[in-house]
Amino acid sequence: MEVPAVIAEYDPRWPGEFERLRDLLDAALAGVTHVTEHVGSTAVRGLAAKPIIDVDVVVADETAVGPAVKALAAAGWRHEGDLGIKGREAFLPPADAPYHHLYLVVAGSLPHRDHIDLRDFLRMHPDHAADYAALKRQLAVLLTTDRATYVRGKHEMITEFLRVARGDGASGDDS
Repeated sequence: MEVPAVIAEYDPRWPGEFERLRDLLDAALAGVTHVTEHVGSTAVRGLAAKPIIDVDVVVADETAVGPAVKALAAAGWRHEGDLGIKGREAFLPPADAPYHHLYLVVAGSLPHRDHIDLRDFLRMHPDHAADYAALKRQLAVLLTTDRATYVRGKHEMITEFLRVARGDGASGDDS
């Protein structure tokens, strides 16, 4: 499966792609109470992004994680574990599905809040979203050579955005 390694301008088809993935996930998880959320840059209208839909499957508590992992695996998603982020379970998509990032999180957990808070902050602050897009374009060359450094290159800005979004600190401009 080829993983896109570019930063693309916002594509108005991304919400529809999410809806199709949500339908697949909701069918796979029919026996597990959950909410399926569009997160990441493709969930922010107008934001340049890797053309990869990020999805959170949100369950109410830890007791639902095991059944959700089993249901997703039975439907073809390959469980990868937490990939170093406690409280977030990652999955590779089935071979017949479009490439996407899928995470299973517990409602209100730090990984869940990070995804939702960042998405909502960027939606509400187009100037900050533009700064984020510019940084991603600057780092884009790393997507084909060193994705870990690409991710680390965004960390400081994301951390600052989350601090401002949560009222944990001041920024030069929180509008």
